[in-house]
Amino acid sequence: MKRILSACLMLACGLVLAASSSTTAVLPNASPHQSLGTVNCASSTCHGAVAPWTGSTVQQNEYTTWSRLDKHAKAYAVLLNAQSRSIAAKLGLKQGAENAQECLDCHAHTPPPALRGERHMLSDGVGCEACHGPADKWIRSHTVPGTAHADNVAKGMYPTEKPVEQAKLCLSCHVGDNSRAVSHRIMGAGHPRLSFELDTFAQLAPAHYKIDDDWHKRKGDYDSVRLWAIGQALASKNQLDMLTDPKRGRDGMFPELALFDCHACHHPMSDRKWTPRLGVGPGRMRLNDSNLLMLRAIVRATDPTGANAFSDQVTQLHQAVAGNASARGADPIALANALSLTIQRYIVKLEQQRFTPLMQRAVLLGLIDEARRQQFSDYAGAEQAYMAISSLSSSLARQGALGGAAGVAEMNRKLAALRVSLANEDAFKPDVFANGLQGLSRTISLQAN
Repeated sequence: MKRILSACLMLACGLVLAASSSTTAVLPNASPHQSLGTVNCASSTCHGAVAPWTGSTVQQNEYTTWSRLDKHAKAYAVLLNAQSRSIAAKLGLKQGAENAQECLDCHAHTPPPALRGERHMLSDGVGCEACHGPADKWIRSHTVPGTAHADNVAKGMYPTEKPVEQAKLCLSCHVGDNSRAVSHRIMGAGHPRLSFELDTFAQLAPAHYKIDDDWHKRKGDYDSVRLWAIGQALASKNQLDMLTDPKRGRDGMFPELALFDCHACHHPMSDRKWTPRLGVGPGRMRLNDSNLLMLRAIVRATDPTGANAFSDQVTQLHQAVAGNASARGADPIALANALSLTIQRYIVKLEQQRFTPLMQRAVLLGLIDEARRQQFSDYAGAEQAYMAISSLSSSLARQGALGGAAGVAEMNRKLAALRVSLANEDAFKPDVFANGLQGLSRTISLQAN
């Protein structure tokens, strides 16, 4: 989280990534095509140039950027360090983390053995084909002049430019989906708490492409705020789908605790952290609603007439999961399934949503209003709010909608102060964070005039 917090301020200076429109693309880890190996992209005349080519529609140094600067390239190597060895030992993985499928699922690209080409190597980590899809059917055609991007996608290239598909891909590891997830047992053995926001992480990756006229011509529209919004919606849906899955939603007699708020339990007994925010009552586990909080602000801005109904659905689920008297007789599984369907409808709508500066400002002020209503008492929610506000501020700055250089500088100062309140999750003070957000609210309101 420290790396994220220190880098989030960079977003206000104007970085970028992705686009839209729905497909039914198969995730690369489930593709029926053969993976050839990252080395096939490494030639200096392919994607392994030292510097971007002048006059080329692509930069040609994508492999170099990935191998030198992108942590995905080191994902497998992490499985060999002391922390991973300790986690494997605690979990009873006698073959070691580097050979355990539950670790390789997200730390490498692991197609079935029959679909691994001669040059495919697990040690490449999360390489080219882990994100862009096994290249067997498109590696030749994608270099042929005049070949449309859609033709390559039809042959198995994964459409990372589409925000819903990008969200499915990234969240499948960084949050979890129906094929892979970091369980509470894995975290209990020492795996870091998952902390992810799609737009922020995409921009910090670093990007190995450039959003320019050619990109738009080949791949369509791009809107970083849309990407953020869809990421929040899909993360919420994935959580609910896992909660209702009888295999993934339980761990013995217990629910899968990774779906609940970590800090509701992980704090000193002398630190009485309970607040009445969710109407859940003390001494009960609370669902991690950090993504749902972001989604509520998105819904309020994009669908004002449906906002109260959506908020009521979330509240009913919280109370049913906690077994509150007010929800007696309510089936939490049915409520979670219903909310998942509602969110799916919003995902379809968000895919076509145009986030104008006015709309972005409405979402931003909506997030800050959540602080006024004491909704960021949990660290995970405050963490998501900070990353969201950084992304939204960055987008407004790129469009000249933050009051020029002076407005951007003022926003950066306020974000820096806010970041300090999140530096230590064990010492997080909700009131300090909320006060910082109120200062941001005044800055944004002044810039709107």
